[in-house]
Amino acid sequence: MLLLGIETSCDDTAAAVVEDGLRVRASVATSQDAFHAKYGGIVPEIAGRQHVQLISATVEHALETAGATLAEIDGVAVTYGPGLVGSLVVGVAAAKAIAYAAGKPLYAVNHLHGHLYAAFLEQDPAPELPFLGLIVSGGHTQLVDVRAHGDLRIIGRTLDDAAGEAFDKTARVLGLGFPGGPAMDRLAQQGDPTAIDFPRSMLGSDSLDFSFSGLKTSARYFLESPQGKRAKTADVAASFQAAVVDVLVAKTVQAQRRLGYSTVVVAGGVAANSRLRAQMSAWAERSGARLLIPPLRFCTDNAAMVAAAAYHEALGTSDPLTLGADPNLPF
Repeated sequence: MLLLGIETSCDDTAAAVVEDGLRVRASVATSQDAFHAKYGGIVPEIAGRQHVQLISATVEHALETAGATLAEIDGVAVTYGPGLVGSLVVGVAAAKAIAYAAGKPLYAVNHLHGHLYAAFLEQDPAPELPFLGLIVSGGHTQLVDVRAHGDLRIIGRTLDDAAGEAFDKTARVLGLGFPGGPAMDRLAQQGDPTAIDFPRSMLGSDSLDFSFSGLKTSARYFLESPQGKRAKTADVAASFQAAVVDVLVAKTVQAQRRLGYSTVVVAGGVAANSRLRAQMSAWAERSGARLLIPPLRFCTDNAAMVAAAAYHEALGTSDPLTLGADPNLPF
C-alpha cells in the first residue's frame, strides 16, 4: 500500500511517499527556521503563509522523488491536529483537494501518534506491540502505553512546560538563538554536565508525570546571580541538558518497569538530542530492552511518520472530505 503523507502542523512543510507503513520512498521537508529566527520563535501567521506558498511544490517534489504518480497512490494521509490552526488548514485543504481530484481515500492522522510511528520507518522487523512510547518535543512531553494500533493511552505527561519548551526558553536566555534546542545540544558538548546542580523535579515520586518549569526558573535565577554571570555558557548548557535528560530517562525507565514491556520508543523533536539518545541507548544495552529512536530526519516533524501512522491505525477506514483541522485535537 502506497500512501502520500502531508504534514503542516507547525512550521515545516512536508510531504512523503511511504510503502506499507515502513519503507520510505520519499520524504521532503522545507524548514521555515530562517523566516522565524529574527523573532526568536515561531510566528503563526508567517508559518501559515509559508505553507501556502510551499505545499504544492513540496508534494510534487515528493512524488517525483518517489517515482510515483497520483494514480499509483493508494491514499492520502494528513495531520489534522493538534497544532497551529493556520498551518493545519493548509495541509488539510491540500490533502482533501488531492484526494478528491485523484479519487483516493483520505486518512486523518493525529500528529502525536505520527511521532510514535516514526519509529516504524525503515525498521526490519517492525516494532512489536505493545510498547512504551516517550513523546518529547517543544509542545509535548508524554509517556504513552501503546497497547495496539489505535489503542494508545497517556500514562504520564508534563504538568507545566514541555521539555523542548524548557530547552528553547533557556537557550533564549543564554542568547543561543532559534531554534534553541539544537543550539543548546551543540554547546553542551563543550561543557561540564556536573558544573551546576540544577534540580530534577519529581524524581522521588511514584507519579509518571514530568515538571520542567522549576528547572527553567532555576536556570534563569542562576544566570542572574553573580555566580551565574561568571559561569561558562557551555557549562550552563551542559548542566541544564543533563537535568532534563536525567528526568526523561528516569521516568521512562520507571514506566517501562511498571508496564513490563520489552520495547521502548523515544520520538519527537527532542529525541534528536545527543545526550538523550546516548543515555537511553546505554540503559537499553544494560537492561536488554529493545530501544527504537527514529533517525534524526524523522525525529522532527515530517510527513513519512504521518503516512506510517495512517497505514497502521486507519485499519481500512478512511475519513470524509468534510474533514476539518483541529488545533486542540486530544491525544
